[in-house]
Amino acid sequence: MALLLAFGCARSGSEGKGGTPAAKGGIPADAGTIGSQAPDFELADLSGKKVTLADFKGKVVILDFWATWCGPCREEIPDFVKLQTKYKAQGLEIVGLSLDDGGEGVVRPFAEKHEVNYTMLLGNQETADRYGGVVGIPTTFVLDRHGRIVKKFIGMMAPQTFEEAIQPLLAG
Repeated sequence: MALLLAFGCARSGSEGKGGTPAAKGGIPADAGTIGSQAPDFELADLSGKKVTLADFKGKVVILDFWATWCGPCREEIPDFVKLQTKYKAQGLEIVGLSLDDGGEGVVRPFAEKHEVNYTMLLGNQETADRYGGVVGIPTTFVLDRHGRIVKKFIGMMAPQTFEEAIQPLLAG
Protein backbone atom coordinates (compact mmCIF):
# COMPACT_ATOMS: atom_id res chain seq x y z
CA MET A 1 0.00 0.00 0.00
CA ALA A 2 2.87 2.40 0.75
CA LEU A 3 4.20 1.93 -2.77
CA LEU A 4 0.76 2.64 -4.22
CA LEU A 5 0.42 5.79 -2.17
CA ALA A 6 3.85 6.97 -3.33
CA PHE A 7 2.69 6.98 -6.94
CA GLY A 8 -1.05 7.44 -6.79
CA CYS A 9 -4.10 7.67 -4.56
CA ALA A 10 -5.68 4.74 -2.77
CA ARG A 11 -9.40 4.26 -3.24
CA SER A 12 -11.66 3.33 -0.37
CA GLY A 13 -14.75 1.21 -0.65
CA SER A 14 -13.48 -0.95 -3.52
CA GLU A 15 -11.63 -3.53 -1.47
CA GLY A 16 -12.96 -6.69 0.06
CA LYS A 17 -11.52 -8.34 3.17
CA GLY A 18 -7.74 -8.49 3.17
CA GLY A 19 -7.39 -5.53 0.81
CA THR A 20 -8.11 -7.53 -2.33
CA PRO A 21 -10.51 -6.30 -4.99
CA ALA A 22 -14.09 -7.18 -4.18
CA ALA A 23 -15.36 -10.11 -6.21
CA LYS A 24 -18.20 -9.36 -8.60
CA GLY A 25 -20.24 -11.94 -10.46
CA GLY A 26 -20.01 -12.04 -14.24
CA ILE A 27 -16.63 -10.32 -14.51
CA PRO A 28 -14.21 -12.28 -16.74
CA ALA A 29 -11.07 -13.57 -15.02
CA ASP A 30 -8.89 -11.62 -17.48
CA ALA A 31 -10.74 -8.30 -16.93
CA GLY A 32 -8.31 -5.41 -17.25
CA THR A 33 -5.32 -7.56 -18.26
CA ILE A 34 -2.89 -6.89 -21.07
CA GLY A 35 -4.07 -8.53 -24.29
CA SER A 36 -7.71 -8.79 -23.24
CA GLN A 37 -10.57 -6.97 -24.90
CA ALA A 38 -11.40 -3.79 -22.98
CA PRO A 39 -14.82 -4.11 -21.34
CA ASP A 40 -17.46 -1.88 -22.90
CA PHE A 41 -19.36 0.60 -20.77
CA GLU A 42 -22.11 3.17 -21.05
CA LEU A 43 -21.47 6.29 -18.98
CA ALA A 44 -22.67 9.87 -19.02
CA ASP A 45 -20.41 12.68 -20.16
CA LEU A 46 -20.51 16.11 -18.52
CA SER A 47 -23.51 17.13 -20.61
CA GLY A 48 -25.47 13.98 -19.68
CA LYS A 49 -24.99 12.30 -23.08
CA LYS A 50 -24.47 8.53 -22.89
CA VAL A 51 -21.10 7.41 -24.25
CA THR A 52 -19.87 3.85 -24.81
CA LEU A 53 -16.38 2.53 -25.37
CA ALA A 54 -17.63 1.29 -28.75
CA ASP A 55 -18.04 4.97 -29.75
CA PHE A 56 -14.23 5.10 -30.03
CA LYS A 57 -13.92 2.09 -32.35
CA GLY A 58 -10.91 2.43 -34.66
CA LYS A 59 -9.17 4.90 -32.34
CA VAL A 60 -6.19 4.47 -30.03
CA VAL A 61 -7.61 5.18 -26.58
CA ILE A 62 -6.00 6.30 -23.35
CA LEU A 63 -8.57 5.39 -20.71
CA ASP A 64 -7.78 7.14 -17.43
CA PHE A 65 -9.51 6.34 -14.12
CA TRP A 66 -8.99 9.42 -11.94
CA ALA A 67 -10.61 11.83 -9.44
CA THR A 68 -10.43 15.56 -8.75
CA TRP A 69 -9.26 14.95 -5.16
CA CYS A 70 -6.25 12.85 -6.26
CA GLY A 71 -3.08 14.95 -6.49
CA PRO A 72 -1.20 12.71 -8.96
CA CYS A 73 -4.33 12.50 -11.13
CA ARG A 74 -4.56 16.29 -11.19
CA GLU A 75 -0.89 16.55 -12.19
CA GLU A 76 -1.41 14.28 -15.21
CA ILE A 77 -4.32 16.29 -16.65
CA PRO A 78 -2.21 19.00 -18.40
CA ASP A 79 -0.09 16.25 -20.00
CA PHE A 80 -3.22 14.52 -21.31
CA VAL A 81 -4.49 17.84 -22.69
CA LYS A 82 -1.20 18.25 -24.61
CA LEU A 83 -1.25 14.65 -25.88
CA GLN A 84 -4.84 15.02 -27.09
CA THR A 85 -3.91 18.19 -28.98
CA LYS A 86 -0.79 16.65 -30.49
CA TYR A 87 -2.20 13.27 -31.56
CA LYS A 88 -5.97 13.67 -32.07
CA ALA A 89 -5.60 14.02 -35.84
CA GLN A 90 -3.69 10.71 -35.89
CA GLY A 91 -6.53 8.88 -34.15
CA LEU A 92 -5.91 9.33 -30.42
CA GLU A 93 -8.85 9.66 -28.05
CA ILE A 94 -8.24 10.30 -24.38
CA VAL A 95 -11.14 9.36 -22.15
CA GLY A 96 -11.17 10.33 -18.49
CA LEU A 97 -13.38 8.28 -16.18
CA SER A 98 -13.91 10.33 -13.04
CA LEU A 99 -14.51 8.32 -9.88
CA ASP A 100 -15.57 11.38 -7.89
CA ASP A 101 -18.53 10.88 -5.55
CA GLY A 102 -19.68 14.44 -6.37
CA GLY A 103 -20.17 13.58 -10.06
CA GLU A 104 -20.74 16.32 -12.62
CA GLY A 105 -20.95 19.00 -9.92
CA VAL A 106 -17.26 18.66 -9.07
CA VAL A 107 -15.89 17.34 -12.38
CA ARG A 108 -17.33 20.02 -14.69
CA PRO A 109 -15.75 23.00 -12.86
CA PHE A 110 -12.44 21.13 -12.70
CA ALA A 111 -12.53 20.29 -16.43
CA GLU A 112 -13.40 23.89 -17.34
CA LYS A 113 -10.68 25.35 -15.11
CA HIS A 114 -8.05 23.04 -16.60
CA GLU A 115 -9.33 23.39 -20.17
CA VAL A 116 -9.76 19.66 -20.62
CA ASN A 117 -10.07 19.00 -24.36
CA TYR A 118 -10.91 15.31 -24.24
CA THR A 119 -13.92 13.19 -23.33
CA MET A 120 -14.70 13.27 -19.64
CA LEU A 121 -17.10 10.63 -18.31
CA LEU A 122 -18.67 10.04 -14.92
CA GLY A 123 -17.34 6.63 -13.94
CA ASN A 124 -18.58 4.31 -11.23
CA GLN A 125 -17.58 1.31 -9.15
CA GLU A 126 -19.13 -1.14 -11.61
CA THR A 127 -16.95 0.17 -14.44
CA ALA A 128 -13.84 0.11 -12.23
CA ASP A 129 -14.63 -3.51 -11.29
CA ARG A 130 -15.05 -4.47 -14.95
CA TYR A 131 -11.47 -3.30 -15.51
CA GLY A 132 -10.13 -5.68 -12.90
CA GLY A 133 -10.87 -3.66 -9.81
CA VAL A 134 -9.23 -0.25 -9.84
CA VAL A 135 -7.84 0.03 -6.30
CA GLY A 136 -5.55 3.01 -6.86
CA ILE A 137 -5.75 6.04 -9.09
CA PRO A 138 -4.68 7.15 -11.48
CA THR A 139 -4.99 3.82 -13.25
CA THR A 140 -4.64 4.24 -16.98
CA PHE A 141 -5.19 1.77 -19.81
CA VAL A 142 -3.91 2.14 -23.37
CA LEU A 143 -6.14 0.45 -25.95
CA ASP A 144 -5.27 -0.34 -29.55
CA ARG A 145 -7.55 0.43 -32.49
CA HIS A 146 -9.28 -2.94 -31.97
CA GLY A 147 -10.16 -2.21 -28.35
CA ARG A 148 -7.55 -4.52 -26.83
CA ILE A 149 -5.67 -3.48 -23.70
CA VAL A 150 -1.99 -3.11 -24.60
CA LYS A 151 -0.70 -1.27 -21.52
CA LYS A 152 -1.84 -0.66 -17.96
CA PHE A 153 -0.24 1.96 -15.74
CA ILE A 154 -0.95 2.37 -12.03
CA GLY A 155 0.09 5.68 -10.55
CA MET A 156 1.30 8.89 -12.12
CA MET A 157 3.45 8.46 -15.23
CA ALA A 158 5.68 10.84 -17.13
CA PRO A 159 4.07 12.13 -20.35
CA GLN A 160 6.74 10.45 -22.49
CA THR A 161 5.63 7.08 -21.06
CA PHE A 162 2.21 7.53 -22.65
CA GLU A 163 3.70 8.98 -25.83
CA GLU A 164 5.97 5.93 -26.24
CA ALA A 165 3.00 3.64 -25.66
CA ILE A 166 0.72 5.27 -28.24
CA GLN A 167 3.14 6.14 -31.06
CA PRO A 168 3.46 2.60 -32.48
CA LEU A 169 -0.30 2.10 -32.18
CA LEU A 170 -1.03 5.33 -34.04
CA ALA A 171 1.49 4.45 -36.77
CA GLY A 172 0.02 0.96 -37.33
